[in-house]
Amino acid sequence: MLSLIVASVVLLFVHIGAQAIAATSELGSAWNAGPRDEDVRPQGVVAGRAERALRNYLETYPAFAVLAVALIASGRADGIGFIGGALWLAARIVYIPLYLAGVPYWRSLVWLAAVLGLVLMAARLLV
Repeated sequence: MLSLIVASVVLLFVHIGAQAIAATSELGSAWNAGPRDEDVRPQGVVAGRAERALRNYLETYPAFAVLAVALIASGRADGIGFIGGALWLAARIVYIPLYLAGVPYWRSLVWLAAVLGLVLMAARLLV
């Protein structure tokens, strides 16, 4: 489970990097390096998708982190708990290119797979 937590942090930085690269490619490095006092935001499709994908990751990330730590603390970071964590992480990895490419339906199914992973993690805590 610890390896999944570390990988989830790496994935967080992948999300942040994708969003930063997309925004910088649109608005330039001067904008990125500056204080961003103006309310200028990227308007491009890819930059918008990268921003929304990051926000989406951040919506479920706290649940994953809490469940993972609870599984470790309870000594139940095995079985369906570990499978659930691995499913969440794998689905979140697949989610990024699907979202950036604008693939409908499949992206939603992958998101549901990630939610199923969280459910499995929670079930392991209760069983």
